[in-house]
Amino acid sequence: MRDILNPETRQKIIKILTVIITIYLFLLTIKLLGHSFKLFGKEFAEAMLQTTSNPFTGLIIGIVATSLIQSSSTTTSIVVGLVAGGVVNLENAIPIIMGANIGTTVTNTLVSLGHVGRKAEFKRAFAAGVVHDFFNICAVIVLFPLELKFHFIQKVAVFLNDSFEGVGGMKMFNPLKAILNPVIDIVDSLMTNVPYNEIILMILSIIGMFTALGLLIKTIRSLVVDKIEIIINKYLFKNDLLGMTWGMGMTFIVQSSSVTTSLIVPLAGAGIVSLRKIFPYTMGANIGTTGTALLAALATGNPVAVTTSFAHLAFNIFGILIFYPLKFIPITVAEKVSAYVSISKKNLITFLILYSMIYFVPILFIVFG
Repeated sequence: MRDILNPETRQKIIKILTVIITIYLFLLTIKLLGHSFKLFGKEFAEAMLQTTSNPFTGLIIGIVATSLIQSSSTTTSIVVGLVAGGVVNLENAIPIIMGANIGTTVTNTLVSLGHVGRKAEFKRAFAAGVVHDFFNICAVIVLFPLELKFHFIQKVAVFLNDSFEGVGGMKMFNPLKAILNPVIDIVDSLMTNVPYNEIILMILSIIGMFTALGLLIKTIRSLVVDKIEIIINKYLFKNDLLGMTWGMGMTFIVQSSSVTTSLIVPLAGAGIVSLRKIFPYTMGANIGTTGTALLAALATGNPVAVTTSFAHLAFNIFGILIFYPLKFIPITVAEKVSAYVSISKKNLITFLILYSMIYFVPILFIVFG
Protein backbone atom coordinates (compact mmCIF):
# COMPACT_ATOMS: atom_id res chain seq x y z
CA MET A 1 0.00 0.00 0.00
CA ARG A 2 2.84 2.37 0.86
CA ASP A 3 4.48 1.53 -2.46
CA ILE A 4 1.29 2.38 -4.33
CA LEU A 5 1.12 5.72 -2.54
CA ASN A 6 4.78 6.36 -3.30
CA PRO A 7 4.96 9.51 -5.51
CA GLU A 8 7.35 7.89 -7.99
CA THR A 9 5.18 4.79 -8.40
CA ARG A 10 2.04 6.90 -8.66
CA GLN A 11 3.69 8.99 -11.36
CA LYS A 12 4.57 5.86 -13.35
CA ILE A 13 0.98 4.60 -13.10
CA ILE A 14 -0.29 7.95 -14.33
CA LYS A 15 2.15 7.81 -17.26
CA ILE A 16 1.08 4.27 -18.18
CA LEU A 17 -2.58 5.33 -18.09
CA THR A 18 -1.65 8.34 -20.20
CA VAL A 19 -0.02 6.05 -22.77
CA ILE A 20 -3.16 3.86 -22.90
CA ILE A 21 -5.45 6.88 -23.28
CA THR A 22 -3.27 8.55 -25.92
CA ILE A 23 -3.00 5.29 -27.90
CA TYR A 24 -6.80 5.14 -27.87
CA LEU A 25 -7.04 8.79 -29.00
CA PHE A 26 -4.36 8.19 -31.63
CA LEU A 27 -6.24 5.19 -33.03
CA LEU A 28 -9.54 7.07 -32.83
CA THR A 29 -8.19 10.04 -34.81
CA ILE A 30 -6.70 7.71 -37.45
CA LYS A 31 -10.09 6.00 -37.81
CA LEU A 32 -11.85 9.38 -37.89
CA LEU A 33 -9.44 10.54 -40.57
CA GLY A 34 -10.22 7.45 -42.65
CA HIS A 35 -13.92 7.97 -41.93
CA SER A 36 -13.72 11.57 -43.15
CA PHE A 37 -11.98 10.38 -46.33
CA LYS A 38 -14.81 7.91 -46.87
CA LEU A 39 -17.47 10.60 -46.35
CA PHE A 40 -15.57 12.94 -48.63
CA GLY A 41 -14.80 10.58 -51.46
CA LYS A 42 -16.49 7.20 -51.25
CA GLU A 43 -19.12 7.88 -53.92
CA PHE A 44 -16.47 9.40 -56.19
CA ALA A 45 -14.21 6.40 -55.53
CA GLU A 46 -16.97 3.91 -56.33
CA ALA A 47 -17.79 5.80 -59.54
CA MET A 48 -14.13 5.72 -60.57
CA LEU A 49 -13.84 1.99 -59.91
CA GLN A 50 -16.58 1.41 -62.46
CA THR A 51 -14.87 3.47 -65.20
CA THR A 52 -11.81 1.26 -65.70
CA SER A 53 -11.28 0.42 -69.37
CA ASN A 54 -7.65 -0.69 -69.48
CA PRO A 55 -5.06 -2.03 -67.01
CA PHE A 56 -3.11 1.24 -66.69
CA THR A 57 -6.28 3.21 -65.94
CA GLY A 58 -7.26 0.49 -63.46
CA LEU A 59 -3.93 0.87 -61.64
CA ILE A 60 -4.38 4.65 -61.40
CA ILE A 61 -7.99 4.28 -60.24
CA GLY A 62 -6.92 1.84 -57.53
CA ILE A 63 -4.35 4.34 -56.21
CA VAL A 64 -6.73 7.30 -56.22
CA ALA A 65 -9.80 5.47 -54.91
CA THR A 66 -7.90 3.97 -51.99
CA SER A 67 -6.16 7.25 -51.15
CA LEU A 68 -9.64 8.80 -50.87
CA ILE A 69 -11.21 6.15 -48.65
CA GLN A 70 -7.92 5.07 -46.98
CA SER A 71 -8.67 1.37 -46.92
CA SER A 72 -7.36 -1.16 -49.41
CA SER A 73 -9.73 -3.66 -47.79
CA THR A 74 -12.69 -1.44 -48.66
CA THR A 75 -11.45 -0.87 -52.21
CA THR A 76 -10.91 -4.59 -52.73
CA SER A 77 -14.34 -5.35 -51.26
CA ILE A 78 -15.93 -2.85 -53.67
CA VAL A 79 -13.99 -4.37 -56.57
CA VAL A 80 -15.11 -7.85 -55.50
CA GLY A 81 -18.72 -6.65 -55.63
CA LEU A 82 -18.22 -5.02 -59.06
CA VAL A 83 -16.60 -8.16 -60.45
CA ALA A 84 -19.37 -10.34 -59.02
CA GLY A 85 -21.93 -8.00 -60.60
CA GLY A 86 -20.23 -8.13 -63.98
CA VAL A 87 -19.32 -4.41 -63.98
CA VAL A 88 -15.56 -5.06 -64.00
CA ASN A 89 -13.87 -8.17 -65.38
CA LEU A 90 -11.22 -10.10 -63.45
CA GLU A 91 -8.38 -9.03 -65.74
CA ASN A 92 -9.08 -5.33 -65.15
CA ALA A 93 -9.73 -5.85 -61.42
CA ILE A 94 -6.16 -7.02 -60.70
CA PRO A 95 -4.47 -3.68 -61.62
CA ILE A 96 -7.03 -1.86 -59.43
CA ILE A 97 -6.01 -4.09 -56.53
CA MET A 98 -2.33 -3.35 -57.19
CA GLY A 99 -3.06 0.37 -57.09
CA ALA A 100 -5.01 -0.06 -53.86
CA ASN A 101 -1.84 -1.22 -52.10
CA ILE A 102 -0.11 2.05 -52.96
CA GLY A 103 -3.09 4.26 -52.06
CA THR A 104 -3.49 2.89 -48.54
CA THR A 105 -0.14 4.23 -47.27
CA VAL A 106 -1.03 7.95 -47.09
CA THR A 107 -1.84 7.78 -43.36
CA ASN A 108 1.64 6.48 -42.49
CA THR A 109 3.27 9.50 -44.10
CA LEU A 110 0.87 11.89 -42.38
CA VAL A 111 1.63 10.32 -38.99
CA SER A 112 5.39 10.67 -39.51
CA LEU A 113 4.94 14.44 -40.04
CA GLY A 114 4.00 14.67 -36.36
CA HIS A 115 7.72 14.33 -35.56
CA VAL A 116 8.82 17.13 -37.88
CA GLY A 117 9.99 19.43 -35.05
CA ARG A 118 12.74 17.01 -33.92
CA LYS A 119 15.25 16.28 -36.67
CA ALA A 120 16.70 12.88 -35.64
CA GLU A 121 13.30 11.60 -34.53
CA PHE A 122 11.63 12.84 -37.70
CA LYS A 123 14.28 11.16 -39.84
CA ARG A 124 13.56 7.77 -38.24
CA ALA A 125 9.77 8.23 -38.24
CA PHE A 126 9.61 9.42 -41.85
CA ALA A 127 11.67 6.46 -43.05
CA ALA A 128 9.29 4.12 -41.19
CA GLY A 129 6.32 5.94 -42.70
CA VAL A 130 7.43 5.76 -46.34
CA VAL A 131 9.11 2.33 -46.43
CA HIS A 132 5.65 0.79 -46.87
CA ASP A 133 5.06 3.11 -49.84
CA PHE A 134 8.30 2.14 -51.52
CA PHE A 135 7.74 -1.58 -50.96
CA ASN A 136 4.31 -1.36 -52.60
CA ILE A 137 5.59 0.85 -55.43
CA CYS A 138 8.50 -1.54 -56.10
CA ALA A 139 6.12 -4.51 -56.12
CA VAL A 140 3.85 -2.77 -58.65
CA ILE A 141 6.76 -1.70 -60.87
CA VAL A 142 7.92 -5.33 -61.16
CA LEU A 143 4.63 -7.25 -61.08
CA PHE A 144 2.36 -4.96 -63.13
CA PRO A 145 4.14 -5.43 -66.50
CA LEU A 146 4.66 -9.15 -65.79
CA GLU A 147 0.96 -9.57 -65.10
CA LEU A 148 0.08 -7.76 -68.34
CA LYS A 149 2.35 -10.14 -70.25
CA PHE A 150 1.80 -13.48 -68.52
CA HIS A 151 -1.36 -13.07 -66.33
CA PHE A 152 0.31 -15.24 -63.70
CA ILE A 153 -1.47 -13.60 -60.74
CA GLN A 154 -4.81 -14.26 -62.42
CA LYS A 155 -3.82 -17.90 -63.03
CA VAL A 156 -2.72 -18.40 -59.41
CA ALA A 157 -5.94 -16.78 -58.17
CA VAL A 158 -8.03 -19.12 -60.35
CA PHE A 159 -6.05 -22.11 -59.04
CA LEU A 160 -6.58 -21.03 -55.41
CA ASN A 161 -10.28 -20.51 -56.05
CA ASP A 162 -10.57 -24.02 -57.47
CA SER A 163 -8.69 -25.41 -54.47
CA PHE A 164 -10.96 -23.66 -51.94
CA GLU A 165 -14.19 -24.23 -53.82
CA GLY A 166 -17.04 -24.91 -51.42
CA VAL A 167 -15.35 -23.30 -48.41
CA GLY A 168 -17.69 -20.94 -46.53
CA GLY A 169 -16.82 -17.58 -45.06
CA MET A 170 -17.00 -16.22 -41.56
CA LYS A 171 -17.50 -12.81 -39.97
CA MET A 172 -14.51 -11.54 -38.00
CA PHE A 173 -14.90 -9.72 -34.71
CA ASN A 174 -13.07 -6.43 -34.95
CA PRO A 175 -12.04 -5.16 -31.48
CA LEU A 176 -11.17 -1.70 -32.83
CA LYS A 177 -14.67 -1.28 -34.23
CA ALA A 178 -16.12 -2.31 -30.89
CA ILE A 179 -14.22 0.37 -28.95
CA LEU A 180 -13.97 3.11 -31.58
CA ASN A 181 -17.17 3.00 -33.63
CA PRO A 182 -19.48 4.15 -30.79
CA VAL A 183 -17.42 7.35 -30.48
CA ILE A 184 -17.33 7.75 -34.27
CA ASP A 185 -21.15 7.39 -34.34
CA ILE A 186 -21.45 10.13 -31.70
CA VAL A 187 -19.14 12.43 -33.69
CA ASP A 188 -21.20 11.71 -36.82
CA SER A 189 -24.44 12.62 -35.05
CA LEU A 190 -22.92 15.84 -33.69
CA MET A 191 -21.64 16.93 -37.11
CA THR A 192 -24.62 15.88 -39.24
CA ASN A 193 -25.91 19.43 -39.72
CA VAL A 194 -22.51 21.13 -39.76
CA PRO A 195 -21.65 22.66 -43.17
CA TYR A 196 -18.72 20.96 -44.93
CA ASN A 197 -18.64 18.39 -42.14
CA GLU A 198 -16.34 16.04 -44.09
CA ILE A 199 -13.65 18.72 -44.46
CA ILE A 200 -13.99 19.91 -40.85
CA LEU A 201 -13.82 16.33 -39.57
CA MET A 202 -10.72 15.73 -41.68
CA ILE A 203 -8.97 18.83 -40.28
CA LEU A 204 -9.96 18.04 -36.69
CA SER A 205 -8.79 14.45 -37.13
CA ILE A 206 -5.37 15.54 -38.38
CA ILE A 207 -4.98 18.04 -35.52
CA GLY A 208 -6.12 15.44 -32.98
CA MET A 209 -3.82 12.81 -34.45
CA PHE A 210 -0.75 15.05 -34.21
CA THR A 211 -1.70 16.13 -30.66
CA ALA A 212 -2.18 12.55 -29.47
CA LEU A 213 1.02 11.52 -31.23
CA GLY A 214 3.04 14.27 -29.55
CA LEU A 215 1.73 13.37 -26.10
CA LEU A 216 2.26 9.66 -26.76
CA ILE A 217 5.89 10.12 -27.78
CA LYS A 218 6.59 12.47 -24.87
CA THR A 219 5.11 10.00 -22.35
CA ILE A 220 6.84 6.95 -23.83
CA ARG A 221 10.16 8.78 -23.79
CA SER A 222 9.70 9.73 -20.13
CA LEU A 223 9.06 6.11 -19.14
CA VAL A 224 11.84 3.53 -18.99
CA VAL A 225 12.45 3.41 -22.73
CA ASP A 226 15.25 0.86 -22.51
CA LYS A 227 12.94 -1.69 -20.84
CA ILE A 228 10.19 -1.04 -23.40
CA GLU A 229 12.76 -1.46 -26.15
CA ILE A 230 13.91 -4.80 -24.72
CA ILE A 231 10.32 -6.10 -24.47
CA ILE A 232 9.39 -5.02 -28.01
CA ASN A 233 12.56 -6.30 -29.65
CA LYS A 234 12.62 -9.54 -27.66
CA TYR A 235 8.98 -10.56 -27.99
CA LEU A 236 7.42 -8.67 -30.89
CA PHE A 237 10.28 -8.11 -33.33
CA LYS A 238 12.76 -10.76 -32.28
CA ASN A 239 13.21 -11.88 -35.89
CA ASP A 240 11.74 -11.15 -39.31
CA LEU A 241 9.28 -14.05 -39.26
CA LEU A 242 7.88 -12.97 -35.90
CA GLY A 243 7.61 -9.35 -37.06
CA MET A 244 5.86 -10.39 -40.27
CA THR A 245 3.48 -12.65 -38.35
CA TRP A 246 2.76 -9.87 -35.86
CA GLY A 247 1.96 -7.42 -38.69
CA MET A 248 -0.23 -9.98 -40.47
CA GLY A 249 -2.13 -10.97 -37.33
CA MET A 250 -2.70 -7.42 -36.08
CA THR A 251 -3.94 -6.25 -39.48
CA PHE A 252 -6.18 -9.28 -39.93
CA ILE A 253 -7.79 -8.58 -36.55
CA VAL A 254 -8.29 -4.81 -36.92
CA GLN A 255 -8.80 -5.07 -40.72
CA SER A 256 -6.79 -1.96 -41.50
CA SER A 257 -3.14 -1.86 -42.57
CA SER A 258 -3.25 1.95 -42.24
CA VAL A 259 -3.88 1.59 -38.50
CA THR A 260 -1.33 -1.14 -37.78
CA THR A 261 1.48 0.40 -39.82
CA SER A 262 0.76 3.93 -38.52
CA LEU A 263 0.91 2.65 -34.95
CA ILE A 264 4.52 1.52 -35.43
CA VAL A 265 5.73 4.91 -36.75
CA PRO A 266 5.93 6.58 -33.29
CA LEU A 267 7.98 3.63 -32.01
CA ALA A 268 10.39 4.11 -34.89
CA GLY A 269 10.56 7.85 -34.19
CA ALA A 270 11.42 7.14 -30.55
CA GLY A 271 14.20 4.80 -31.71
CA ILE A 272 12.58 1.77 -30.08
CA VAL A 273 12.22 -0.26 -33.30
CA SER A 274 14.64 -0.08 -36.23
CA LEU A 275 13.56 0.36 -39.85
CA ARG A 276 14.91 -3.08 -40.77
CA LYS A 277 12.67 -4.69 -38.15
CA ILE A 278 9.67 -2.64 -39.24
CA PHE A 279 9.98 -3.74 -42.88
CA PRO A 280 8.84 -7.38 -42.34
CA TYR A 281 6.01 -6.04 -40.16
CA THR A 282 4.73 -3.89 -43.06
CA MET A 283 4.92 -6.87 -45.43
CA GLY A 284 2.88 -8.90 -42.98
CA ALA A 285 0.35 -6.05 -42.81
CA ASN A 286 -0.09 -6.34 -46.59
CA ILE A 287 -1.06 -9.99 -46.21
CA GLY A 288 -3.33 -9.29 -43.24
CA THR A 289 -5.29 -6.62 -45.09
CA THR A 290 -6.47 -9.17 -47.68
CA GLY A 291 -8.46 -11.02 -45.01
CA THR A 292 -11.57 -8.80 -45.00
CA ALA A 293 -12.37 -9.05 -48.69
CA LEU A 294 -11.41 -12.73 -48.79
CA LEU A 295 -13.80 -13.63 -45.97
CA ALA A 296 -16.53 -11.52 -47.55
CA ALA A 297 -15.99 -13.21 -50.91
CA LEU A 298 -15.96 -16.71 -49.38
CA ALA A 299 -19.22 -15.86 -47.62
CA THR A 300 -20.88 -14.92 -50.93
CA GLY A 301 -19.86 -18.20 -52.52
CA ASN A 302 -19.40 -16.34 -55.85
CA PRO A 303 -16.43 -17.98 -57.63
CA VAL A 304 -15.44 -14.79 -59.50
CA ALA A 305 -15.54 -12.74 -56.30
CA VAL A 306 -13.41 -15.31 -54.49
CA THR A 307 -10.91 -15.37 -57.36
CA THR A 308 -10.58 -11.56 -57.19
CA SER A 309 -9.83 -11.74 -53.48
CA PHE A 310 -7.24 -14.45 -54.05
CA ALA A 311 -5.64 -12.20 -56.69
CA HIS A 312 -5.05 -9.58 -53.98
CA LEU A 313 -3.49 -12.21 -51.73
CA ALA A 314 -1.34 -13.62 -54.57
CA PHE A 315 -0.08 -10.15 -55.53
CA ASN A 316 1.08 -9.46 -51.97
CA ILE A 317 2.72 -12.87 -51.61
CA PHE A 318 4.64 -12.42 -54.87
CA GLY A 319 5.70 -8.94 -53.72
CA ILE A 320 7.13 -10.44 -50.53
CA LEU A 321 8.85 -13.29 -52.37
CA ILE A 322 10.63 -10.76 -54.57
CA PHE A 323 11.38 -7.88 -52.21
CA TYR A 324 12.08 -9.66 -48.95
CA PRO A 325 15.35 -10.99 -50.43
CA LEU A 326 15.82 -7.55 -52.06
CA LYS A 327 14.70 -5.61 -48.99
CA PHE A 328 17.74 -3.35 -49.23
CA ILE A 329 16.02 -1.59 -52.17
CA PRO A 330 12.89 -0.15 -50.44
CA ILE A 331 14.78 0.25 -47.14
CA THR A 332 17.66 2.15 -48.76
CA VAL A 333 15.27 4.37 -50.74
CA ALA A 334 13.30 5.13 -47.56
CA GLU A 335 16.51 5.98 -45.68
CA LYS A 336 17.79 8.21 -48.51
CA VAL A 337 14.47 10.04 -48.81
CA SER A 338 14.15 10.53 -45.03
CA ALA A 339 17.73 11.84 -44.90
CA TYR A 340 16.88 14.30 -47.68
CA VAL A 341 13.62 15.60 -46.21
CA SER A 342 15.05 15.94 -42.70
CA ILE A 343 17.72 18.40 -43.86
CA SER A 344 15.34 21.33 -44.28
CA LYS A 345 11.68 22.30 -44.54
CA LYS A 346 12.31 23.23 -48.17
CA ASN A 347 13.36 19.66 -48.94
CA LEU A 348 10.34 18.31 -47.07
CA ILE A 349 7.94 20.53 -49.01
CA THR A 350 9.62 19.54 -52.29
CA PHE A 351 9.19 15.85 -51.51
CA LEU A 352 5.56 16.27 -50.36
CA ILE A 353 4.73 18.08 -53.60
CA LEU A 354 6.29 15.24 -55.63
CA TYR A 355 4.62 12.66 -53.38
CA SER A 356 1.21 14.29 -53.84
CA MET A 357 1.65 13.99 -57.61
CA ILE A 358 1.15 10.22 -57.22
CA TYR A 359 -2.45 11.03 -56.29
CA PHE A 360 -3.29 14.32 -58.03
CA VAL A 361 -1.82 13.57 -61.45
CA PRO A 362 -3.90 10.38 -61.82
CA ILE A 363 -7.04 12.35 -60.85
CA LEU A 364 -6.28 14.88 -63.60
CA PHE A 365 -5.57 12.01 -65.97
CA ILE A 366 -8.97 10.47 -65.25
CA VAL A 367 -10.90 13.77 -65.31
CA PHE A 368 -9.32 15.24 -68.45
CA GLY A 369 -8.07 12.05 -70.12
